[in-house]
Amino acid sequence: MRANYSSGEQGGSFTERGRRAQIVEAAIEAIVELGYSRASFGQIAKRAGLSSTGMISYHFKNKAELMQQVLTDVYAAAEKLVGARIDAAGTARDQLRAFIESSVDFYRTNHRQLRALTEIFLNERGDDAALPHRRELEGLRELLRAGQRSGEFRDFDPHVMAVTLRHALDGVALRLGVEPDADADLYARELATTFDLATRAG
Repeated sequence: MRANYSSGEQGGSFTERGRRAQIVEAAIEAIVELGYSRASFGQIAKRAGLSSTGMISYHFKNKAELMQQVLTDVYAAAEKLVGARIDAAGTARDQLRAFIESSVDFYRTNHRQLRALTEIFLNERGDDAALPHRRELEGLRELLRAGQRSGEFRDFDPHVMAVTLRHALDGVALRLGVEPDADADLYARELATTFDLATRAG
C-alpha cells in the first residue's frame, strides 16, 4: 500500500533542498511550542536561525504552502518506514500486521511531528490538507480488498474497516504522545491481533 509521497521539491540545488528541510523542521518546532495560530513566519525564521522571513517566502509563498510541505514530509517519512515493512511481508494478513506495527513504531519516535500534524489538520482548510490522509486510506482499502480477493479476509466494507483502523491508530498515537513511557510494543501487538481477528476469513 504505497501512497508515493514526494518529500520536498525534486528540483533545486542541494543547498536549496537543505534550506527547505530546515524551514520545515523549524515550522514543526514552532507549531509544537506555540500552536498553529502563533506559528508565524517570524517565529519559524527565529527557530531556523534565519535573518529574515524573506528567506522563508523565497521557498514558500504562504503559510498554507509551508504547512502542506510539513504534511508531505512527515507522511513521506512514515511511508518510508511503513512501506518497507509491508513490502517485506508476504500475505495480506502479514501486510496488515506490518502496517499496524510499523505505524506504531513511527508514532513512538515521532511525537513532535504527530503533534504538528494534529494542529495542521485542525486548522488548515481545503482539499490539499486532507490529501495525504485520503491517499493513506485508499492504500489501506486496497490492502484490505486484496486480502478479500485472495480469500484471506472475510466479507466486510473495506472503507469502514480502513476508517476504523485509522481511528484506532490515531488513538494510539495520541496516547503515546501524552504517555511517552507507555508500552508501544504492547499497543502494537494488541491492535494487530484485534484487526487480524476482525478481518480474517472463517
